[in-house]
Amino acid sequence: MIISQTPFRVSFAGGGTDLAAFYTQEYGAVLSIALKRHMYVTIHSRFENNIRISYSKTEIANSTIEIKHDLVRESMHMTNTDAPLEITTIADVPAGTGLGSSSTLTVGLLNALYAYKGLVSSRSKLAEQSSEIEIDRLGHPIGKQDQYAAAYGGMNYIRFNPNHTVEVQPVPCGIDILQKIERYSLMVYTGQQRSADEILAKQKKGTTDKFSILRNMRDMADELRNIIVAGADLNEFGNLLHEGWLLKRSLGFGITNPFVNEWYDAARKAGAIGGKLLGAGGGGFLYLIAPPEKHMAILETLGNPQILPVEFDSLGSRIVFVRD
Repeated sequence: MIISQTPFRVSFAGGGTDLAAFYTQEYGAVLSIALKRHMYVTIHSRFENNIRISYSKTEIANSTIEIKHDLVRESMHMTNTDAPLEITTIADVPAGTGLGSSSTLTVGLLNALYAYKGLVSSRSKLAEQSSEIEIDRLGHPIGKQDQYAAAYGGMNYIRFNPNHTVEVQPVPCGIDILQKIERYSLMVYTGQQRSADEILAKQKKGTTDKFSILRNMRDMADELRNIIVAGADLNEFGNLLHEGWLLKRSLGFGITNPFVNEWYDAARKAGAIGGKLLGAGGGGFLYLIAPPEKHMAILETLGNPQILPVEFDSLGSRIVFVRD
């Protein structure tokens, strides 16, 4: 039996510039951090001569080609796995909430499948192959940031070059800085789930018209990294998130809606410095930066929604259990 544990992520700045429509023209850049909220993939040999997959549904297939779950099927193809297996996936948070769930799952699947075969895979290989599965093989209109965030963990400045290479640069900051950001962080669940593919497909088509906005969003990833390295002034941090969210909203593409806008404006009036809707947009988690003493007032203003406690993870995808 093999169990992999792979972190979800929060993207602070630069989202949208990890789409090939942008970074093939000029480099894209994202600043993101891994969360201590995870996707678990369990792989176990199976006595019956078939493959059983358990997620929100249960599948039993006689071969990989019959598997309906596209990420599982293509991960097994990528790793040349066709043995009788039982694969189970369990997540700490639901899909469609802006935390990179599909890429987190793909990275975790690849890591677990390689481990099942007795192989150790590098972080770069996991990220690259996950990107190949989602973007090239399955044609999902997504970017590359989530795959690298899941594979590497920690806080990273990730640069996407026009020649399709990717540079992952860890952001140098101490535990005291990370803990300060954690204390100011507030993640509230909007109660809305959405398809990132639909939003990103629209954004991909409109990249040329919105190029200058995306360039500014990319540059904010550099600015935010500099703020963190300089000691993380949380007022500057929050204000830059606010500017970035206003830019992202201006892209259109279904990124926001009246409910989210009302929530965000109300949170700001109640004491939040800034924030953003995580992921492609449309729903999921609203991430806010606010003084800790303002958190209660913000939550009361929003009607005491469900929250996700924020704690960062320095590790990327890893194998946490092995048994013959």
